[in-house]
Amino acid sequence: MSDVSNDNQLCNLTLLGNLVAKPNIRYRANPALAITELTLATHNKWLDKKTNKMKEWTHYHQVTVLGQLVEQNLQQVEKGDVLLIQGYMTDNKKTSSQSITATFVQKFGRGYTESINQLHCSAKIITPISLMTSEYNKPLAQANVEIHHQVYCPIKQIMKKNTVQRTLSTWGRQAQLLKERSQIEDIIIIEAQLTYANTRTKDQLLDSKKIHLVKN
Repeated sequence: MSDVSNDNQLCNLTLLGNLVAKPNIRYRANPALAITELTLATHNKWLDKKTNKMKEWTHYHQVTVLGQLVEQNLQQVEKGDVLLIQGYMTDNKKTSSQSITATFVQKFGRGYTESINQLHCSAKIITPISLMTSEYNKPLAQANVEIHHQVYCPIKQIMKKNTVQRTLSTWGRQAQLLKERSQIEDIIIIEAQLTYANTRTKDQLLDSKKIHLVKN
């Protein structure tokens, strides 16, 4: 069983994709702060083994940007521009939606680019691990995980704890190892891409590329 007293975990998300629309920048007072929400599209390609053809899926990420990041990097952006964004997953309690808060933004010119959608985090398993078989007869393991880490809040100008819970999926031999070697309360290190449920709320999902099983 892992030591869960460590209250500061990793939650680092990197996205490179195309801006879906020119963002609307607004300002709030006390403190004076620029704020905007934007949608970034990343593209995922894979080989469909049933048809032996390449397919592409687009993920639409809702990103909140605050303060100097807006003023220095987003004043002149246009639809189709390429943005490199680093940030972390957040929950909006007012709208019951899941989004991303940016900590870094860099703008590039318009054009289609090979996307980056990479999440690195440490997380605690909070539900039993379920093991099933996918439609391609591959082992699939799923569990809910919790991530809690310290972030700077530019609105309150303080460090605060950010806690999110997400559903993790992993495949193949890795799925079997997760089921066999891990349990509730264990800490795991995750390399994943951020995907979204096909529901009205578009909940964020962690599609794992690799999981590191560690014991404290």
